[in-house]
Amino acid sequence: MATILYAEDDDAMRAFFEKALEKAGHQVISCSDGQKALRALKFADGAFDLLLTDIMMPEIDGIELAKKAAKISPGIKIIFITGFASVAINDKNINEQIVLSKPVHLRQLVNEVNRLIAA
Repeated sequence: MATILYAEDDDAMRAFFEKALEKAGHQVISCSDGQKALRALKFADGAFDLLLTDIMMPEIDGIELAKKAAKISPGIKIIFITGFASVAINDKNINEQIVLSKPVHLRQLVNEVNRLIAA
């Protein structure tokens, strides 16, 4: 399936979604903040198919992380997760973006990941 970089500062949510995505057949590398995710991107040399990121995180937020990811790994697909339903990302520099609002149902998350990977 896909190799996913998942950045989420909520430990419980990160563990829950990571397990669900792995159960769906994906390889998941999870990071507790944007800074760690950025380091993983730099060392991965294009190995990630998808960046799944919370928008609100300390140090580097999800939007900034996605902009940097698009430069480091052109073609990476991006899914944002946010507790703020009104957040809209209109940035031409970010590839194929989807915004999911918390709470996100596991089935919805897996379906969106699978759909985006297949596209």
